[in-house]
Amino acid sequence: MAGANIINDISGLSLDDSMIKLISDKKVPVIIMHMNGTPKNMQLDPIYKDLVSDVISFFRNQINKARAGGVRDDQIILDPGIGFGKTVDHNFSLIQHLGKICDLGYPVLIGPSRKSFIGSTLDLPAEERIEGTAASVCAGILYGARIVRVHDVMEMKRVVAITEKIRTAA
Repeated sequence: MAGANIINDISGLSLDDSMIKLISDKKVPVIIMHMNGTPKNMQLDPIYKDLVSDVISFFRNQINKARAGGVRDDQIILDPGIGFGKTVDHNFSLIQHLGKICDLGYPVLIGPSRKSFIGSTLDLPAEERIEGTAASVCAGILYGARIVRVHDVMEMKRVVAITEKIRTAA
């Protein structure tokens, strides 16, 4: 962990038992991401009993596990895992219902940048998905995300600036 300032755990603290101790010892922020399955099988046939409730339940369990291992609340960031074990519709639904994840009381991050749910909706290759990414980032912020992970940083910084002006307007 030489030089790391943050840990982005796509397994949401579920694949490496030593991760929680490392985060606690180093006192770095951790992004707990939801992923249904593993990278090898997550997109085969993602099924949920109730998508948003299932994701929230996962976060509650992983937050409790992290806290029991010494991770402080101010270290925790939640990522619903756009594109990780979700269908196209699941991804749109998660963005629409981010407020329910935000209600857990932790910062929420989304990473919709150039993802396949945008590509399949707009029928565009990854390099032509900037408008879809911008719309997803804007909606994500309006629904509660406070951190975005993107490819097109300059353009999305502008999208975020305008979206924040709209979100916080008097």
